[in-house]
Amino acid sequence: MRLVFISIIVLLLASSIGLGATWMTSTRGTNFGAIAIGAWTARPRTGTSDIDPYARASVARSGELPIGTGDGVAFVAATDDKGRTLDGRCDVVVSGTTPAARFWTLTLYDTQGQLVANTLQRYGFTSQEIVRGSAGNFEVRIASRARAGNWLPTAGLDKYLLVMRLYDTPVGVATGGQHDAPMPAIATTGCP
Repeated sequence: MRLVFISIIVLLLASSIGLGATWMTSTRGTNFGAIAIGAWTARPRTGTSDIDPYARASVARSGELPIGTGDGVAFVAATDDKGRTLDGRCDVVVSGTTPAARFWTLTLYDTQGQLVANTLQRYGFTSQEIVRGSAGNFEVRIASRARAGNWLPTAGLDKYLLVMRLYDTPVGVATGGQHDAPMPAIATTGCP
């Protein structure tokens, strides 16, 4: 009887640990095969048949439709370049250039993956509509209050995510990525 009781406890413990680990990786993401450039992280294998089981569970849970490997790659940032969480009450500047890509988008999401509601219905910028400097670089201001130039409203969220999708780009394909690609800098410039 003691052997049966110990066996049941061990099975329950093993099941709890396995299910807990699976839940954590599917809700918090994994970094298997990830490319990190500054604050930006991409998982180029997510849109391929080589996707790892934890990333597959994360995609199934979120309902996200990943970009296929031949189409491009999506970079996500939850912090600035100094590691501070992106706070919608603060002023954040995304500036610089992007890796070579035929087309790109920069979109603001809440931590649940939803677009941030705002009265302007401005959710992001594309490479074709963004105002650039004379050298081809750009600057996007992300803040709760209106700013001159390229501005994305945050609606004062506590935390948000930035997603930069690069379409038709050599970053992330076949070779595993370019860790030295010129991703835009993310800097928190002020908090109230």
